[in-house]
Amino acid sequence: MAGRGPLRADVEAGQAVYSPLVLAAYDAFVLGFSNRYVWRCRSATMLARYDELAGPRHLDAGVGTGWFLDHCHWRGQRPEITLLDLNENSLRMAARRIKRFEPRVVLANVLEPVDLGEDEFDSIGLNYLLHCLPGALETKTAAVVRNLGGRLKPGGVLFGSTILGRGVRHNTVGRLLMRVYNRKGIFANSDDDPDGLERGLAAQLGSVELEIVGAVALFAARASPAIIAA
Repeated sequence: MAGRGPLRADVEAGQAVYSPLVLAAYDAFVLGFSNRYVWRCRSATMLARYDELAGPRHLDAGVGTGWFLDHCHWRGQRPEITLLDLNENSLRMAARRIKRFEPRVVLANVLEPVDLGEDEFDSIGLNYLLHCLPGALETKTAAVVRNLGGRLKPGGVLFGSTILGRGVRHNTVGRLLMRVYNRKGIFANSDDDPDGLERGLAAQLGSVELEIVGAVALFAARASPAIIAA
């Protein structure tokens, strides 16, 4: 488990809500109701990104319930999956859900150096992770990419989604939930905007692609040989 850095308490606040009881309702409330009606980016849209971008050796950070990994079409291949999260409940549920793939499980804080041994990955998924992390979006994105992106194979892709606080239009329910979640420390995204996300990704990865759907930013960035060799 990663050591306790200065932001550890804030990081833990963002993941502590995911108890077994909350996770039991997560798919219905977040992936069903909230994505469609509140954040206005359907889970099917996010799943299509997994179908397109997830490679045969995949690292998923911020695993939720494992729904996307469970429903992803792995292009006829049996994937090698590593699950990374700071919440043991999420790791346990996701690992159980995709036990047919025999995933590796890593308990760690993505804002600190992560011990992944010698593993390298074709893809890294960061789905609904960044808006739960403390700090400015550019800074926390760059930190996550620095700690994980070096494990991408040349040409590998880091992709995911995050709910933005600025530069997007929130509906009435979205504005209310944003205030509640940020006040409780579940989210830390009041000032997160598309420019900060793009800068955080571009600082260490190339070929950044960004698409805004509702209040959600969908992103993908490729690793270059120069970064892998660094």
